[in-house]
Amino acid sequence: MIRFYILFGFAFMFSLIHYQDQLNKYINTKYAYLSITAIVILSLLCIVEVARMYRLEQAEKRRTEAAERKLEQERHDLESGHTHDHDHNHDHNEEHPDHGHTHEHEHAHDSPFGHTHESPSRWKRTIGYLILSFPIFTGIFLPVQTLDSSFVKAKGFSFPSAEGTMSDKNPGQHQFLKPDSSVFYGKEGYETIKNKELADFLNLREIELNDQTYMKGMEVIYNFPGNFMGRKISFNGFAYKGEQVDGDHYFVFRFGFIHCAADSGVFGMLVDFPKGTDLENDDWVHVTGTLTSELYQPFKQKIPVLKVTSWKPIPAPEDPYVYRIY
Repeated sequence: MIRFYILFGFAFMFSLIHYQDQLNKYINTKYAYLSITAIVILSLLCIVEVARMYRLEQAEKRRTEAAERKLEQERHDLESGHTHDHDHNHDHNEEHPDHGHTHEHEHAHDSPFGHTHESPSRWKRTIGYLILSFPIFTGIFLPVQTLDSSFVKAKGFSFPSAEGTMSDKNPGQHQFLKPDSSVFYGKEGYETIKNKELADFLNLREIELNDQTYMKGMEVIYNFPGNFMGRKISFNGFAYKGEQVDGDHYFVFRFGFIHCAADSGVFGMLVDFPKGTDLENDDWVHVTGTLTSELYQPFKQKIPVLKVTSWKPIPAPEDPYVYRIY
């Protein structure tokens, strides 16, 4: 029964996430079919588990009925032959007074430790069920936290050097500033992808990074900054001042998923706003400007910087995340 509850709990949790439109906070929505597949499989397993429990219940019922019939038959036989058996046993026991001794204690010397092996097994099952129940409980009853600048402040952010990529690191590690999908390709495969995606943006006079092109466009710009210097670029994001930025510079970020929350990151670029611009962390803005580069001392290298020509505050989008679309 516990297995049924766990299977049903996972199926219900995934269904609830879909119903509440919260899937985008866990995985790249391109892979939504995986969670739908999981719901179908878990539902089928629930049905299988119900059928299994029904078969066990029917088998137990049949065993109980058979035992009752056997007991009733023995009782009937005992009652019908009671007088004859009593006389016969009485005469027989008089001739052999010691023969009536039975060896009913023959097997009573079982080890007192005969059943101790069940206890560890029971504990292991209990711990296993608790571990499986924990994500169900948290997924159903705890609210999903939308990532914001506090995550950036808590984690800090770094910029991969030109010599290395995220391929040299843990693919499940959070990324910052520059999207890097190289971890999911071989060296030659990634070179092919980079050049193909460069061609998608190279001939655009103005680059508008929207929800569909944000991740891909940012990766292309960081991979080939020289090809886009002086190009007009615009995008939406939330402001983040941080402790390492002076003057009218703000980072403008969006949280993005490559595949799922495990490889998510905060992506964007340093933006040079007009003098006197005053923004708070998490203020959403639409920025337009020309791409330049500056030596950013905390990273000890030049990074792309958008010099703003126009900007405006905007409300936070319904879905604040962007996703890597291949």
